[in-house]
Parts: sequence; C-alpha cells; structure tokens
Amino acid sequence: MGIADTSVAAQSRARTWTRLHQYLGSAPGPLTYDMVSRAAADRLDESDDLDWKRDLPQPPRNGQWNEFAKDISAMANTRGGLLIYGVADNHEIIGIDWEKADLRQYAQWVRNHVHPYLPDLVMYPLTDGATTLLVVDVPASEMAPHLVHGRSDKDKEQQAFTVPYRDRDHTAWMAEHQIERAYRDRFTRADSAEEALRRHSDFLTGSITAHAAKPSAWLVAVARPTRLYPHGAPPLNRDEARYLLHVAEERGRKLPTRRTPGPMTGMGDTLINPRPGLRRWVASTMEIDYNRNSMIELHHDGTVTLATNVSWRPYAEEQRSLAEEGVDEALPVSQRVVAAACGDFVTIVQELQRKLRLDSTQQITATIYASDGPGALEARTADFGGGREVTHPYTRRPHHIQPVHTLLPPIADDEEAARVSEELSTDLMSQFGL
Repeated sequence: MGIADTSVAAQSRARTWTRLHQYLGSAPGPLTYDMVSRAAADRLDESDDLDWKRDLPQPPRNGQWNEFAKDISAMANTRGGLLIYGVADNHEIIGIDWEKADLRQYAQWVRNHVHPYLPDLVMYPLTDGATTLLVVDVPASEMAPHLVHGRSDKDKEQQAFTVPYRDRDHTAWMAEHQIERAYRDRFTRADSAEEALRRHSDFLTGSITAHAAKPSAWLVAVARPTRLYPHGAPPLNRDEARYLLHVAEERGRKLPTRRTPGPMTGMGDTLINPRPGLRRWVASTMEIDYNRNSMIELHHDGTVTLATNVSWRPYAEEQRSLAEEGVDEALPVSQRVVAAACGDFVTIVQELQRKLRLDSTQQITATIYASDGPGALEARTADFGGGREVTHPYTRRPHHIQPVHTLLPPIADDEEAARVSEELSTDLMSQFGL
C-alpha cells in the first residue's frame, strides 16, 4: 500500500478540526501538508494540543518509559491533539523516512502500555511528493484518565502506572487529587451527555405546551454528536442553514419508502428562511395555524432537534359522529406520519453531519408527547401501508411513550440512515402493540 492510499484510508477517520485549522483560519476538513507547512513557517508554538517531533518514535531503552505511549496518553488525558513527526525544534520541516515508520509497532506500544486502550488513535502520512511527515491524531478520550505502564531508569525492577497530561507545551504527571478528579469526570461524562439530551427534549416539550392550539400528539427528537463541533469553529451562516434544509427536504421526498409527506414538506418560506436562536438556526411554524406544526433547530455545536405534530385527524363525518355519540377520543397518532418524520429527522442530522464534517457518532433519542399532558394515545395505521388509516382493535392506548435511543455513525450512507430512521419509528410504534 502506498503513502497516498494509507493517507486517504486513515484520514477518513481523523478529526476535521484541530489547532492548525483554528490557527490558519481554515474550514473543517482533512489536514493537509500545506497546512502543516504554513504553520511551521509561521513558527506556531507547541501547546497542550500540538507537539512538533523531529524524529520518529523510538523503542524504550535503559528501562525508560515508552515515550510514544506517554505522549499519546498525555494528550488523550487533556483535550486531544496532534503529534507531527518530521519537524525540527526550530520549526524546519526535515521530514521522516517513511520506510522506517512502523505504524503497526507504534499501535502495539499503545496497546501494551496505555490503559484503558485508546481505540480512536489515527496515524497517517502527509507528503508534498518530496518530503513526508507522520501525523498522529489523538482525540480527547471519553475514557480518560489513561494510565501509562512502564518503569524508569532509576527503578528498573519496579513496574508502575502513572497518569501523564499536557501542561501547555510539555508533559507533566498528575498528582493524586488530579487523578481522583479525572476519574470523577469520566463517570459523570455519560450522565452529562444524557442530561443534555433530556434538556433539549424538555425545551421542545415546553415549546409544544406553550404553542399547541389544540390537543395533539407530537414527535420529539434530538440528535447530539458524541464529540461536539468546537465552539471556536465557524458556525453555519443563514445561507448554509437554508441550503442544508432544502437539500434535506429534497432527499426526504425522494426516499423510496416514503408514503406520506414529512414535516419539512409544506413548511414553505419558513423552511427556507431559518431565524436565529440561541447558538442555533430555527425553522418553525409553531406560531402559524397549520394542521401539522413543526420546529427544526440546527445548533452551532452540531445538535439537531425536531418537534412535529403527528396527530391523525379523522374525516369530518367521523368527527361529528364521535361527538354525537359522546366518545372520549384518545389523541390519534399516525404511523405513516411518524415514519415520515423520523425519515426527515435522520436526513437533516445526516446533512448537518456532512456539512460540519462531524467525525463522531450521533446519539439520537425520540419520543411521542401529548401537548396537553398525559393522556391516552391511539395509533392509526393502514393495512399494507396504503389506503385510509384506521385504529385496529388489538392496538394498545398507552398514556406514556418511553423514549427510544439509537446511534448514527459519522460516515453513514443512505442505506444506514434509512435503517436508523426505521429503527426509531418501529421502536416508537411498537409501544402501541403494532
């Protein structure tokens, strides 16, 4: 495998926003040799997330620590970063001998000496055709702190675990209280991610309660990247948000499984003219007397939220008949509208993921919420997916719908996106006994 092949394969998994992108004012995207060359020419200083290295990693000698494993662990324990091999202390690019770069050996050192293991480490070459550099991309780890296992020259027989971290432009060792805090942070990260999803869901349900003109059932969905789009990176502007929603609506309409319009269809000028919100763009018909009101939010950190009315309304004759009979009707939920809304939502998430070049998995949660508080929900479905939707006698009428969860990979194709949207709608509607 040649250098170009290796670079392309590895960079598809590398981060798309680094200190070099920020310093050079570059848009998110693959790191290039030219970007490294410009940063070195500007004598960009080392920092906690950038380390220039002259020589390729060397095996430990004389009982010393594995320096490569230590450097990797230190960056993972801080906020991630880049190790760039082939740049001298004076910032001169001298390059490396690619034939001597043993990526398999480097990965083995990390497996043997860093605990817990770092699965997302990416190593790849950059070249201008004459000079080659080795880039080691270390993502900030959700599993930090990572310990390094080894021994020192002073105590050759004493094996030990220590916890390195980056302190500005050098590596330091954590004290006991820092290690304790690092473990506490690890255990709270998962809880904070779930809390962020709940917080977005609560905001949507609050908006529904405030704006819904009549009792109705709503699909509420939130997608949040596991590694958020950096705060310092350039956010979407209005034109980009408008175009993104347009592309998503067009794609959603052409889905082969689409049997009914999704929430984006019919939003009209609202969809193509998103308004600013708190670090987000908002397309909303909540203030308009539509039959199926919707709100879509594109957050600057890569989060996407959707609230849309999924109530199915009986024909006028049926409504009059129910009223005359004094039937206490449950809130109707259209299976076809839920499926279309899930398809639109995943398509929007995928488009924002592509536009921002987000390189992390999206956590997705969705539920069905009654605008006027807990009450019976009734599913309406059509046999074989066509014709008029009716309520089958075997369906349940739940008062609460449990939130459902799934994941969307960072580089998902249309087939995978369709699978994720089907999983969401199936998990929601199965709670009705369908």
